[in-house]
Amino acid sequence: MADNLTDLRKDVYDYVYATLGGGMIDVELDPIHYQTALDTALSRYRQRSDNSVEESYVFLPLEIDQNEYILDSNIVEVRQVFRRSIGSRTGGGDGGTVFEPFNLAYTNTYLLASSNMGGLATYNMFAGYQELVGRMFGSFIEFYWNNTTKKLTILQRPRADEEILMMCYNYRPDFELLRDYQANQWLKDYTLAKCKYMLGEARSKFATIAGPQGGSALNGDALKAEAQAEMEKLEAEVA
Repeated sequence: MADNLTDLRKDVYDYVYATLGGGMIDVELDPIHYQTALDTALSRYRQRSDNSVEESYVFLPLEIDQNEYILDSNIVEVRQVFRRSIGSRTGGGDGGTVFEPFNLAYTNTYLLASSNMGGLATYNMFAGYQELVGRMFGSFIEFYWNNTTKKLTILQRPRADEEILMMCYNYRPDFELLRDYQANQWLKDYTLAKCKYMLGEARSKFATIAGPQGGSALNGDALKAEAQAEMEKLEAEVA
């Protein structure tokens, strides 16, 4: 069983080689052609399938007076940015200034501090109070994301070193896609179709090959037409 990315890629190459008749006839493709075809298949799958991206959370340390940051090339979109504080530009502090958006630790501390507090209604109102104060006094950060350059621009000038949390969409690694049952066969079939097209392109350069019986015709144009139809069908499946 393939356990690493190199083995997973080789599995696709072997599939294409065998399907094109490797071992029985001479296949005029080199390893670089298989690699190019698989890279093309991965690229097309990421362009057209929602299954190629995943939601993730990334920590980013901000630096004083620096507004622009270049993120990893695999990040597709930055959806939201979270800060740790309410009404504090330093991002630090303790007690009432700490704000964790995922577990509302400060809210819990506030409500548990008194035995005379109300129930869920009070909890809900205080959570709304936290959100309102955050919007008014800088808990939420406005930003601009450029998907082409992977540049994140913070629209507030950081006044102190601070670590923020970003909710992002990023491409799933090649390793995961090649092991995903929903993507693996599609990638193999698209790689095969692309290799057929490249093989047809090479064979169409020569109409016939000279031989003792007057030569034989090559199937370059037929391969290209078949490959084009297969690629269009596969792309329609993930549209």
